[in-house]
Amino acid sequence: MTREITQSDWRPHASWTVLRKRAQMLRMAREYFFTQEVLEVETPMLSAAAVTDPHIESFATYYEGPGVVNKHSMYLHSSPEFPMKRLLAAGSGAIYQICKVFRNGECGQKHNPEFTMIEWYRPGFNLQGMMDDVERLVRYLLCIEGIACERVSYEELFSRYLGFDPHTASFKVLYAAVNQAGLNVAGLHDDDRDACLNLLLTHIIEPQLGQDGMCFVYDYPASQAALAQLRHDETAVAERFELYMNGCELANGYLELRDSNELSQRMQQDLVFRQKESTGAVSADAHLLAAMAHGFPACSGVALGFDRLVMLAVGAKVLDEVLAFPFARA
Repeated sequence: MTREITQSDWRPHASWTVLRKRAQMLRMAREYFFTQEVLEVETPMLSAAAVTDPHIESFATYYEGPGVVNKHSMYLHSSPEFPMKRLLAAGSGAIYQICKVFRNGECGQKHNPEFTMIEWYRPGFNLQGMMDDVERLVRYLLCIEGIACERVSYEELFSRYLGFDPHTASFKVLYAAVNQAGLNVAGLHDDDRDACLNLLLTHIIEPQLGQDGMCFVYDYPASQAALAQLRHDETAVAERFELYMNGCELANGYLELRDSNELSQRMQQDLVFRQKESTGAVSADAHLLAAMAHGFPACSGVALGFDRLVMLAVGAKVLDEVLAFPFARA
């Protein structure tokens, strides 16, 4: 099935005023990192390995030509994270990248299958230091020096809005909260606590975050660590944060995992989950695992959705308003 294309689709969707603002913000982002002595890098958009994260689907393609006997499977990157971490392991120091990334199956008011990401890594920064860095950049790009900035734990948010501790609440409690909120529970598996937590966060809590400024949420459940380190207090938590403004997630940051064995185990768990759920089969990135085994610096990293930041800057309601050619006109 193909999308219907009309004769008017050749025109850009975003206005020239918005496109000029977008260009200005890109220039300002590069100026910020230049003054911070963070090196701009470029890494391939096309790679031999896809991300194993079961919640992200990569676009698959293939290479056919000199150097290979048969068609060679390739993937458009969903983030520049893996090759940037290879640069860090090789001694790059602080680095950033502004690039297009691709995620299959993501299209809507705040999603486009192809979008622009700013991703950067700061060796020696802890999670609080990285939140400071994100806050400075966002204030600079949006020219909002005077607004408030809240920092709140994941546990405190659930206690505030739903009245229970998300780290200890049983699946029964979480499922009851999802039902009470009238959310769609189709496809929820027994004891899938994270699915319930995500539904409650995105539909009940998230719309209320950052309505008067910025809101950083930190200390996510250990089961949602992705590639962040764990901190073992009374309850193990992921050293991870997300930034929200106007009820919209803007950035996702980690105190980066450094243990190559732990990284391999997490990737294998992802692959087992993918097989169980019959999602796309992929392979763990051997280059990344080798780089991590070589030695990875203590650092924090952040991925920030640039298109969503432009939405805030111009008061747009949907992502298409800040893209020259969104998916429907690509």
